[in-house]
Amino acid sequence: MDTDRGRQPFVVHVSHADGREERVFARAVVDASGTWATPGPAGGSGLPALGEKAAADRITYRVPDLKDPAVRARYAGRRTAVIGSGASAFTALAGLADLATSGDGTGTKGVWILRRGISGSTFGGGEADQLPARGALGLAAKAAVDSGRADAVTGFRTEAIERDSDGRLILVGEDGRRLDAVDEVIVLTGFRPDLSFLDELRLGLDERLQAPVALAPLIDPNQHSCGTVYPHGHRELSHPEAGVYLVGMKSYGRAPTFLAMTGYEQVRSVAAAIAGDLAAADRVELTLPETGVCGGAGLYEQPATGDQPVPGVEADGGGCCAAPTTLSVGAPAPSGGC
Repeated sequence: MDTDRGRQPFVVHVSHADGREERVFARAVVDASGTWATPGPAGGSGLPALGEKAAADRITYRVPDLKDPAVRARYAGRRTAVIGSGASAFTALAGLADLATSGDGTGTKGVWILRRGISGSTFGGGEADQLPARGALGLAAKAAVDSGRADAVTGFRTEAIERDSDGRLILVGEDGRRLDAVDEVIVLTGFRPDLSFLDELRLGLDERLQAPVALAPLIDPNQHSCGTVYPHGHRELSHPEAGVYLVGMKSYGRAPTFLAMTGYEQVRSVAAAIAGDLAAADRVELTLPETGVCGGAGLYEQPATGDQPVPGVEADGGGCCAAPTTLSVGAPAPSGGC
């Protein structure tokens, strides 16, 4: 109800590990719970593929820790499909390729499932990436494909996962393609926010990205090819329910372009706003690395066939990157950017 709502404190219900429950009253709520607990499914539609739940014993939604002997044994000498196109997929492909070259991993094979084709931007910025570790991941994934330790299947949107007579998994595409059977599937299709425990709050979220309405156009991967993000803070992160903020990875909703340093500045701005220091809250200083290669233009999950470049992405991997900048929230967006 609306009666005196703005004067009432927020009530947070807390369940402890030992079963105890309590209520905490607060004048503001900052949700920085991330999206790690809600990974995306294998299905190309954004819903679980037919048969995905039934095949759960052979599917994982995390990059496997191949240093763990038990996990290593699960993938060693086996054929594994990796669904996804981001840094997590790069990490999994590189790990499987390394396993294939070790004594206990002979016969290990990766099958990389991509919803679009391979272009110059597929493997990220490489040596041009000002985040060297991220660039190295892309280069390691490329090496896995180039060496034949991983096969790439492009333009494939998973519709169903079936079992063959030996219990192995067969991925079936929306176009009717049936891939050769694999022993394991690693699904790394991104994450999405868990909004279930915020049902009683009045949130203003973009209907596509599930990010705050004012923030969504600044991070929309369907429009932006830049590795930089326009500085933003408490104003872009606010909701119709005054005093509520979603920050960090959760604030990006389904967008895959979050960097931790963005979250740190978000939290600083929000904390200043809650403390009543609006001058400090509005002074958002965010300098992100200029990667040199900015993938993401066009529909980032749009399928493409063969080696066709993704619309809006240059064939040589070049893109539009604005130079690092420091701006105040609410100032006009810089001209000449992306």
